[in-house]
Amino acid sequence: MQQTILSIAGKPGLYKLLSRGNRNLIVEMLDPSHKRMPVFGSDRVTSLADIAMFTDAEDVPLMTVLASVRDKEEGRQPSIDYKKCPAAELQAYFAEVLPNFDRDRVHNSDIKKLLQWYSILIENGITDFETEMQPTEGDNIDDRKDME
Repeated sequence: MQQTILSIAGKPGLYKLLSRGNRNLIVEMLDPSHKRMPVFGSDRVTSLADIAMFTDAEDVPLMTVLASVRDKEEGRQPSIDYKKCPAAELQAYFAEVLPNFDRDRVHNSDIKKLLQWYSILIENGITDFETEMQPTEGDNIDDRKDME
């Protein structure tokens, strides 16, 4: 899962990597439409496995943070309305998930994005953030590490 779930700069939501072409990737939106589209080299594509959250000590991989949110929420949607809640409430919630997050470098928009992504993943039945997703039948991905 970590290498096949992608974020594309300038496009909302998350995407699942389906296959690769010579000069593009084929992705599917993780939403009810499941729209498929090509992504080209000029698009900034980031795997969720390559993202980390700043803390006072070492950076924590996004997957670990998502697992903490899942454990706090018992696998359900976030218990706060992250789109409308005040900044202090948002930071207090995130402090329960990742107590030593760097309050200077982790912005409220970062926390909202994390909770939005968590919500998308839960809606799509993706709750195992610790293990790699095995290729499914039809995946034509030769080297998952080299997606950018």
